[in-house]
Amino acid sequence: MKTKILIADDHSIFRTGLTLLIEGNPGFVIVGECGELGNLDEKIAETNPEIVLLDLNFLDGNGLDRIPDLVKKVKVIVLTAETEQEVHKSCLKAGAHGLVVKTQAAEQVVEAITRVSNGEMWFDQGLMAAVVQELTRPIDEPVLAEVEKIKSLSPREREVIELVGEGLKNVAIADRLFISDTTVRHHMTSIFSKLDLTSRLELVIFAFRHGLAKAPERAIHYGR
Repeated sequence: MKTKILIADDHSIFRTGLTLLIEGNPGFVIVGECGELGNLDEKIAETNPEIVLLDLNFLDGNGLDRIPDLVKKVKVIVLTAETEQEVHKSCLKAGAHGLVVKTQAAEQVVEAITRVSNGEMWFDQGLMAAVVQELTRPIDEPVLAEVEKIKSLSPREREVIELVGEGLKNVAIADRLFISDTTVRHHMTSIFSKLDLTSRLELVIFAFRHGLAKAPERAIHYGR
């Protein structure tokens, strides 16, 4: 099965070049292109992509504003000419699964797609560390709704969360707990549902803020 990709960028020449680059990889297929943000939802509905490669600057709007809604339906990798770290932070906080600066080597796009399609995230490690540190400061008094969510977790689910906080992937968690990878996936699905979260990054941020895991002193690559 090939990973289905939609390119959302308002420069036709860039979309054409990116299509040639990506389709040179046998594991990927471009299922559509979109040059206007206003047409993006319709294109996604038509082509049913797994990943959207999203520019930030369109004549009819700002791609950054669309990320929170888009990630409910697809994985989003931002392709941008913006080099400001604050913009990159905003993309990560908005829920994007990856970011590649357009001045980087073309191979970085292929690598980002590969990693994200495999459930990981693709951001500069320094950026990831800075954002995680910023967002994971412990809170003194969680709201009642969050307390109830935490109470709903089983002891085994808490163990899984703690290991996710250490940066372990599902296979490593399975080895540590002497359970199967399939069982870990079931636990993760239950955890995401109980805590109303959608990504591993959201989970570690929640865990660090509520004392369910200890924030690491080094940068960790959190992939789902």
